[in-house]
Amino acid sequence: MPVDTVTVTLRWPPPLDTELDVSVEDERGHHVRLWDGESLVAEALAGAIVVPPIAPVPFDEAVVAAEKYRAAENHPFPRCFVCGPEREPGDGLRLEPGPVADGTVAAPWVPDLVPARELLWAALDCPGGWAFDVAGRPAVLGTMTGQVMDVPDAGERCVVMGFARSREGRKMHAATALYGADGRLLGRAEQIWIEIDDPAAFGR
Repeated sequence: MPVDTVTVTLRWPPPLDTELDVSVEDERGHHVRLWDGESLVAEALAGAIVVPPIAPVPFDEAVVAAEKYRAAENHPFPRCFVCGPEREPGDGLRLEPGPVADGTVAAPWVPDLVPARELLWAALDCPGGWAFDVAGRPAVLGTMTGQVMDVPDAGERCVVMGFARSREGRKMHAATALYGADGRLLGRAEQIWIEIDDPAAFGR
């Protein structure tokens, strides 16, 4: 089964509790834009990933890494759906990406239910930023090129990885990957993160 690869670029922080408009810019659906009125929020294009995915660590090692989660007392976006510590269980993923090696983080994830494929895009988001320690230097996701191959079963012990590839000034290149209990690759992403001065300006 072919796996679609999509590049999504965030142009503006998506507003919450707001109905947004979607426009398809070509008849094949290969260019899609998301609008808040006349403001462009995001756009998606067909993408490609040509580098190998980062390798997983064992689930138990990811559990230990989560105990070292650096965001516990200094999270720039504590209500983040993916990694926010102020989210209650069942209201967000509550991922805790902690260090397993220099520039590499891991987090355990055990979904209660079989997740929608869109939820895997969320799981692949924040671990890339935490590979650069965004608690000390806040950053937001600018671009993500992602693939979702499969979804985990309910209760499956998954591992989400994040890896810091390189830095260019305020721009950071990261990679993420999600693995199932049997080591199968469920999804992966290549990302660009942008350092910011004022997290409060992004309203998260």
